[in-house]
Amino acid sequence: MLDVQNIIESGGLLLIGFIIFAETGLLLGFFLPGDTLLFSAGFFASQGKLPLLWLLFIVIFAAIAGNEVGYEIGNRTGKKIFSKKNGILFREDHILRAEEFYKTHGGKTIILARFIPIIRTFSSVIAGVGNMSRIKFFIYNVIGALIWCLTVVLLGYWLGSRIPNIDRYILPAVLLATVFTMGPTIFHLVRELIRHKKTDKKAD
Repeated sequence: MLDVQNIIESGGLLLIGFIIFAETGLLLGFFLPGDTLLFSAGFFASQGKLPLLWLLFIVIFAAIAGNEVGYEIGNRTGKKIFSKKNGILFREDHILRAEEFYKTHGGKTIILARFIPIIRTFSSVIAGVGNMSRIKFFIYNVIGALIWCLTVVLLGYWLGSRIPNIDRYILPAVLLATVFTMGPTIFHLVRELIRHKKTDKKAD
């Protein structure tokens, strides 16, 4: 699933849309390559391998729908999911900190979270757990999806159409995008594991 080039070439628009939906709406989708996929899809669109307008329509729709599903999950079952005190990702204190963050920063959190792996997956769920206004959430959800998808896809498209003989650089470009976008996710997971171990040692 992390082979972005294979996803685009074999699965096409539908698989791209499904992955964006899963990454933004399903809790277990946090490991999926959302940013990398959007950038690479724009890259492929610049080479005529994907229709740009349909690509934009599908990923924007998927991003909006994913967040709406995430909100619904959080609103209905989120407090049970995040009830553990010592989990790495699904922790009670993550909910408490997120609720405080939402109170301070409001709806712009939904927009900013689009550009941060892991946070992107959980932001809508936490908004639902925190009982954020559904109308307010929907408005910021749409704005965030538009900004995120248009920015990342069109950046890939622009670079793909500007660099001569771009085909020979597709592998390094996808690899660089993967490292750049997955780096914060890996860093977050490692930091949480270290913190979790230190907390366990102190408890002993």
